Amino acid sequence: MEKLTLIKVGGKIVEEDATLNKLLDDFSKIEGAKVLVHGGGRLATKMADQLGIESRMVDGRRITDEETLRVVTMVYAGLVNKNIVARLQALGINAIGLTGADMNIMLSDKRPVKTIDYGFVGDVKVVNADAMAMLLKNGYIPVLSPLTHDKKGNLLNTNADTIAGEAAKALAKLFDVTLVFCFEKSGVLLDENDDESVIPSINREMFEEYKNSGIIQGGMIPKLENSFQAVDAGVKQVIITKASEIYGGKGTLISNG
Repeated sequence: MEKLTLIKVGGKIVEEDATLNKLLDDFSKIEGAKVLVHGGGRLATKMADQLGIESRMVDGRRITDEETLRVVTMVYAGLVNKNIVARLQALGINAIGLTGADMNIMLSDKRPVKTIDYGFVGDVKVVNADAMAMLLKNGYIPVLSPLTHDKKGNLLNTNADTIAGEAAKALAKLFDVTLVFCFEKSGVLLDENDDESVIPSINREMFEEYKNSGIIQGGMIPKLENSFQAVDAGVKQVIITKASEIYGGKGTLISNG
């Protein structure tokens, strides 16, 4: 089965030219089929502030009303996505920028209101792996922004880690997939203030222990939950690492042991 590397990048990496250029240069050197998924939440918050639109977050998730949806669409599908595509083209990578609505790549249901109304936020329901595989087999490199759609004409804001995990799971039926979550830290850390305290591998039992003891907290919890779901669904390996180490073999390996 053909190898495929799916890289998810977000956080400060997409905000700063130096770190983004380094990541894209490394990404361009990865051999074989590859997909890039990006976030851009900090830039969306900055843009909303400039437009006088309040950003509301609950447990790290953005409340997305109509005004906020316009902002995240501009930032994710426009500013960030096309900037990445243009830079990859300059590196000789024939990239194509996509939302979930393009080619019906990713279909979502609007998140139901329980205790919190998240607004126009999507929970992924169907991923069109065949469409992405068709692009890959014809030499195109998909660059996915964190927007999906409901096939009723609405775009939906969707967590970028979830986009990466769901894409990796769907593509695992057609490729030998390695999923890499990269960000500012060197991996999952025993001490968040010590970048050398990388946990080399984590299984579910360790994850629960670290979570209960408070070593793993915040945004790392959903990242790891997505990782375990991906491994369970047939993704060969999931790695959480520093953006500058996407093919250096470093970071934290997620296993289903």
